[in-house]
This record gives sequence, C-alpha cells and structure tokens, in this order.
Amino acid sequence: MASNLDKVYGSLLPADVAEGFETEGVISAVEPLGQGHINRTFMVTTKKDGAEYYYVFQRINTNVFKMPRELMDNVVRVTEHIRRKTAAEGKPVERCTIKYIKARDGGNGGYLYRDLSGQYWRAYVYIGDCVVYQQVERAGDFEKAGIALGQFQKKLSDFPADGLCETIPNFHNTVSRFGDFKRIIAADPKGRKAECGAEVDFVLSRENYCSRVLDRIASGEVPVRVTHNDTKLNNVLMDAETGDVLCLIDLDTVMPGSALYDFGDSIRFGASSAAEDEQDLSKVHFVPEYYYAYRRGYLSEAEEILTDAEIELLPFSSILLTYECGMRFLGDYIDGDNYFGISRPSHNLDRARTQFKLVSDMEKYFGIKA
Repeated sequence: MASNLDKVYGSLLPADVAEGFETEGVISAVEPLGQGHINRTFMVTTKKDGAEYYYVFQRINTNVFKMPRELMDNVVRVTEHIRRKTAAEGKPVERCTIKYIKARDGGNGGYLYRDLSGQYWRAYVYIGDCVVYQQVERAGDFEKAGIALGQFQKKLSDFPADGLCETIPNFHNTVSRFGDFKRIIAADPKGRKAECGAEVDFVLSRENYCSRVLDRIASGEVPVRVTHNDTKLNNVLMDAETGDVLCLIDLDTVMPGSALYDFGDSIRFGASSAAEDEQDLSKVHFVPEYYYAYRRGYLSEAEEILTDAEIELLPFSSILLTYECGMRFLGDYIDGDNYFGISRPSHNLDRARTQFKLVSDMEKYFGIKA
C-alpha cells in the first residue's frame, strides 16, 4: 500500500506501519479513534478504484501487554472461534465479529507488525454504521450489553480456556492485586499516600473480599472460562439503525478467568449514575434498575452454561470488581500514574473515589459486608 505518510501523517502513523498490512488501496486519511486508556488507536481510510475502505490501526502498549505475540494469538484464535459460531447461526459474520488483517511480512504470528522503532501494531476492518455508549442512558441499552456478554461467553463455552496464554498474569487475582497495593503504599514513591488516607483505609478494611471468588474457583464450584476481562459498556458495538447487539471489541485481555469477572466489571462501569471519573461524589450512585436490566439480558443468553455458584455470586462480583478497580486506580495514583492514562493531576484518585462510592452503595443494597 503506497503512501505519503512521512509527509502528511508521520506524526500519527509511521509510513512503514501504513504499508505493513494487507489492506486495500492507498491511505487518504488518518485520525485518532476512541477513548481507551491503554493503546493508541487510529481510523485509517484508504481509496482504491473510487471505493473507500476503513480500517482500525492500533499500537499495542507493551508497557502493559508485555507479550504481544501471545496476546494476538489469543485474540485471533478466540475471534475465529466466534466467527465460526456466528456463521453457523446464519448471522452476518463481517458485522458481528472483528476481522483482523494479516501483516505483509507474515511475521510475529501473521497479524502483528513491528515498526522500525520496535513498537507492535495490529489492524482490523472497521465495522461501520454502529454506535458505542460511554455511559448508560437507558436501561434497555444496558440490557442489550448484557446480551452481548452472554452471547460471548456462550459461544466460547466449548473453547478450551487452558489453551490461552495469561497475557497479564493475575489480572483479576484480587489477592495478588491487594499485595501489589500494599507494596505501593509502603513505598509511597511520590509522597501521595497522606492525602488519600481515607481511601487507603477503605481498601485495607475490605481485604477479606479478595479471596471469596478465588476460593470458589479452587473448590471447583466456579469454573475457569474464556473471559473478556474488560467488559465496560464502550466495548459493546450496537447497530446504529436497529440498536441490535453486534459484538464485543477490545479483546486484548481475553484469557482464562471467571465469568463473574466479566459480569462484575460490566456492573461496575454501567450501573452507575455518573461517569467513571466524576469529581462530584454526590452525583455518584449505584442504579439497581441498570443492574437488573443487565442481569436480565446476560442470563437470557448465559444462564444455561452457568453453575449455581456463579449465579449466586453475581451480586458479590459487582462489589468485588468495583473494589478491585478502585484499588488499582488508587494504587496507580499513589505510584505516580504509570498505568492508566490521565488528563488531570488527580484523575486516578477521582476514579478511585467513584469506585469506592459505588462499593458502599452496593454493600448497602445487597446487604453484603466486608
């Protein structure tokens, strides 16, 4: 694919990257896409014989994802499995699943391109005429998001989870996360712990939450499944015209885990009255209507594959994943904001505080105590 990116788009997309994938046509436009915390993502438009083609190019953050080859192996294998299931259902595969583009050099597993500076990139076909929501506005939309997760887990219920690489070890191992948090507050590298003592105490007082799901996994009551591990609402594509669910995107954290992690993280993000980084905590509340809408959609697809223990733990998983994420936000703030992207000095602290407000609300609503 010929391009003039050194002259026009070099600050966004290096020329060698633009030419590194088996895409159609010549690039005519590049622009930033999305609001993700981790990877850098771009919409790339190409032209050929009067037709336009649209792709997503993404630079993988190897500070976070230290095994990009294994990551893409997970992603491609899981996506191909879902594509086969989708085709068997008679659904439009190209709209309901992501299609990754092969690298021209065929290296790095076939779907990764390593640029001249050593950065790893991937590309996939852009799914048009769709919408994503940054925050729940209607219970019905959140119910559809629950359907999307249920469909995802059901289609992968026969995929051997132990065949996937754990690309971020202990990603939702809350016991391990708690240990990391304690090490961060002990080091206090930026001298920030003193200003957030109440938040630190909130985390420390709920240590017994950390092992509750892990104990049930160890006992065999909660099976290990293929899980998405980043199921917030803006990773659900919906058809712009019909409002129907299309698919889940952003599969970087697909790996072995518990279905409870996916459900709980969805509630953490979606069953809230405010944005994840809202600074005015008086605006932040747990919204039971949204919780039950999501649960209803999710169970309409996934109930047949879930165990009794998984269904029993759905309310607690909502608390656990919100607590864990708040702990991670707070730990990153104290550590100097090394993981999550920020747009203001207290951004990660603000995020942590919203999570802890939701935890408190959910504890009261579900009658669950630390």
